[in-house]
Amino acid sequence: MKKTDEAKKVVTAKMCDVLVRPIITEKALQGSEAGHVTFEVPLSATKTEVKAAVEALFNVKVKSVNTVRQVGKQKRFRGKPGVRSDYKRAIVSLAKGHNIDITAGI
Repeated sequence: MKKTDEAKKVVTAKMCDVLVRPIITEKALQGSEAGHVTFEVPLSATKTEVKAAVEALFNVKVKSVNTVRQVGKQKRFRGKPGVRSDYKRAIVSLAKGHNIDITAGI
């Protein structure tokens, strides 16, 4: 039984790595009214990994996952050129009757 507990901890830790943070913007909160939740995920994360992580961590049923890869912009900082880092967002659609309140901890 000890091995299964350790395996669950490893799986849960990996799933926490898939979901970097929730995105709390005005547009993302408007989507929450329609049953959508937005997370920042690593560039290497796939839709199936995101779906499995959300279902396991929040105990909800996921209908679909859409991902958006945002390429970093070139900006200037104190006159010197720089590049913002790339990131990926996952918009998770939840099944009817399921919801995640990401603003509860604020």
